Amino acid sequence: MPPMVSSAGSPAGHEQEAGVRYGPALTLLATLFFMWGFITVINNTLLPHLRSVFDLNYTQTTLIESVWFIAYFVASIPSAKLIERIGYQKSLVVGLLIMAAGAVGMMLAASIPSYGVTLAMLFVIASGITLLQVAANPYVAVVGKPETASSRLNLVQAMNSMGTMLAPMFGAYLILGRSKSGTAAAGTVLTPAERLADAHSVILPYALVAGVLVILAIVIARFPLPAMNSANSRVAKEQRKHLSLWSHRNLVLGVPAIFIYLIAEIGVANLFVNFVSQPDIANLTHEQAGQYLTFLWGGMMVGRFAGSAIMQRFDAAKVLAVAAVGAFVVMIVTTFAHGPVAMWSLIMVGLFHSIMFPTIFTLGIKGLGPLTEEGSGLLVMAIAGGALVIVQGWLADTFGLQTSFLLTAACELYTLFYALWGSKPTHALPEPVVMPDAA
Repeated sequence: MPPMVSSAGSPAGHEQEAGVRYGPALTLLATLFFMWGFITVINNTLLPHLRSVFDLNYTQTTLIESVWFIAYFVASIPSAKLIERIGYQKSLVVGLLIMAAGAVGMMLAASIPSYGVTLAMLFVIASGITLLQVAANPYVAVVGKPETASSRLNLVQAMNSMGTMLAPMFGAYLILGRSKSGTAAAGTVLTPAERLADAHSVILPYALVAGVLVILAIVIARFPLPAMNSANSRVAKEQRKHLSLWSHRNLVLGVPAIFIYLIAEIGVANLFVNFVSQPDIANLTHEQAGQYLTFLWGGMMVGRFAGSAIMQRFDAAKVLAVAAVGAFVVMIVTTFAHGPVAMWSLIMVGLFHSIMFPTIFTLGIKGLGPLTEEGSGLLVMAIAGGALVIVQGWLADTFGLQTSFLLTAACELYTLFYALWGSKPTHALPEPVVMPDAA
């Protein structure tokens, strides 16, 4: 089952005991964060590849990522129902197996090849990730001291960023590096035979991904994850009948904050390879540009480790505000500069984006008490904001790829608003704690 919470306070020393008890579980969950970050970012090298294989425009290319994030909206509520029905641990296993099935389906899509089957299989993979997200993010947030929740989630999310940092190298080598479109100069027209060969280059990477996911599912199934206290669940259920999520400003404004932030993060990542490949920016092949994408995600990893430490001493909302200002500045530079300056400013946004999702998430559920689970579900659903990256694809087709990054800059301004005002809790309830089963 998902983490069950109680609004009651805990006796002195309980959090230390819980930290020891849940330490191995958090370590294992960090592995899940790594894997779904890794698989998500493979898309960033997959998109320019599929753009060449299927001869797509920018709108069609970003539709691929939109389908991925639509899955978060569609699958979030069913995921919560499934967790309630079969339990937390079994749901993690099911999520991993769903992802593995989608990876096998991607091998089929590459064999045909088929744009439609590719969209369907990416939806399946994203649905599996959604199931993991619905449980893992709130679990990490409520284990330990409430005042360090942002620090803790940033730390575990750093493992997610490690996955995102390594994925471009994996994709650049096994997808772009083994394809004609990935190694040819920009503008090269492929023959039908070359397109087919390029499509088949996706089979090996996804076979490896599917194998790793199955192994991880077996490990999770056999791991002694702590069960959660069903008594606390019943208490929280009774309390929820008399409370409303909509009285909490930090949640109500936090849902669009996650939604809008995802438009910014996914837009930058998905269009990065095409942007830096342009002759007036860095004039690189897609394979070379894919390697530079590692720096973008590496910046997010470094930022999350640093953010975790910084938030031990400074208020999370203030740190978020500083990050939003920095992200806005570098996106303005990206939009109007040229050459290496534009490329490196786009890479720098990863450093400022790093703390945004975990910090908005923990600020959004702050003070929800027994409503924490429902609030967490809404915040995970807001990840569907990544689907609106298609808007940036349309802007790129209509006004130019570089100009489209003004949308990203506008997104940073909403994050700043949320950090300075929207994140302040209203009608705060006692903070939740995770309670282990007495048995």
